[in-house]
Amino acid sequence: MATTIDPRMDNFSIEDPGDRAPLVLGGLDYTGVTEDVAAIWEAENPPKVWWIILLMAMSLLLMLGACIGHLFLKGVGVWGNNNPAYWGWPIVNFVFWVGIGHAGTLISAILFLFRQNWRTGINRAAEAMTIFAVICAGLFPGIHIGRVWAFYWLFPIPTEHLAMWPNFRSPLLWDVFAVGTYATVSVLFWYMGMVPDIATFRDRCTSKVGKIVYSLLSLGWTGSARNWHRYEMAYTILAALATPLVLSVHTIVSFDFAVSQLPGWHTTIFPPYFVAGAIFSGFAMVVTLLVPCRKIFKLENLITIRHLENMNKIIMATGMMVGTAYGIEFFIAWYSGVEVEQFAFINRAFGNYWWAYWIMVSCNVLIPQVFWFKWCRTTPWFMVIICIFVNIGMWFERFVIAVTSLCRDFLPSSWGYFHPTPIDIMMLIGSFGLFTTLFALFCRYLPVIAIAESKVVLPHDQPHEDAH
Repeated sequence: MATTIDPRMDNFSIEDPGDRAPLVLGGLDYTGVTEDVAAIWEAENPPKVWWIILLMAMSLLLMLGACIGHLFLKGVGVWGNNNPAYWGWPIVNFVFWVGIGHAGTLISAILFLFRQNWRTGINRAAEAMTIFAVICAGLFPGIHIGRVWAFYWLFPIPTEHLAMWPNFRSPLLWDVFAVGTYATVSVLFWYMGMVPDIATFRDRCTSKVGKIVYSLLSLGWTGSARNWHRYEMAYTILAALATPLVLSVHTIVSFDFAVSQLPGWHTTIFPPYFVAGAIFSGFAMVVTLLVPCRKIFKLENLITIRHLENMNKIIMATGMMVGTAYGIEFFIAWYSGVEVEQFAFINRAFGNYWWAYWIMVSCNVLIPQVFWFKWCRTTPWFMVIICIFVNIGMWFERFVIAVTSLCRDFLPSSWGYFHPTPIDIMMLIGSFGLFTTLFALFCRYLPVIAIAESKVVLPHDQPHEDAH
């Protein structure tokens, strides 16, 4: 056994170099890592596939903008929300996108604090994904309030002209602070981590405009020992601040449901269940994005099968946690002896929305079990298919929670059935256009791989032979 020393992070771990595949392949040295990442940005013409993806995503983004404009002109009646399903598609999409954003903070903050070096090839893209997912999530609460021209009523602004103040006892207002804090810390964490790499782009840039932009973004970085010391201090502090947010944000989002008295929502399993589900869906989205990204931009040496396999193991583990939560929900409903609670869960599985429930169970519990087999979790095209199914299942989980708990009220006379409208469906598809557009532009103009951190885990940078 050899002592592996990380010279920049002062990170000490015991690891046998023969047990695990290296995190950087192809015999790359420091220069090679920089060249491979910078080649994406320096190329005069990006790959044609990138253009196709960007144009398709921007088309969907335009569709989203048109749907929002139509919503503003006509009102929330263009959605399928009805009595009693007042919470429909927008809330489902909000919770879904907030969950997608969890993997980036987990990969970057928690794995950094635990000194897991395998995060280095995937953390920058995962952090970017977090921010873009939060943007998509924030879109839906902002437009579902009805009177969008009075959005400022949501904020506690001291004034004599407002007839009401926000209810600070409502978890909906807690969402504003939780998601706002999460977005702010995530942006700072992402940007702080990129500063050394942006400085590398600045030094390699040949255009005057680009040099000015990257010079401003790099904050005068020189690479001195003082710069590195302050960078590491700030990065560690932001990681420590971001770590509790992984738990708090989706816990508070779960309180939107759990603090109510509605059967199917009023359950204490929601906070850990929502957090595990968010990590589950977030990691699935990271895999879905990075497998095509590494192929299109030829980053197989930096985003390795070891990175992808580790993420698939986490997907499998969190999938089993989610499956356990599904079982606990049914057990507690039965054990409570409350008839309306029992009916809510029986109705989920065997009522009018049985198809949504079993899609959720199949995609979230059964399908990820294939990752027990090494071929399944190390074959890129196959893992993408599984991860797409995971995110389909996680969207349906939010749909099942929000809609099936509402569509069967206490009185049969109040029962209804939620039908999504074309506007509902187009806004969901359009949100993926917004997300993909932002991610495609990030891959083209910013470092998709953490250059400085990847250099630390180069095989020749780990003095195995001399550390016996």
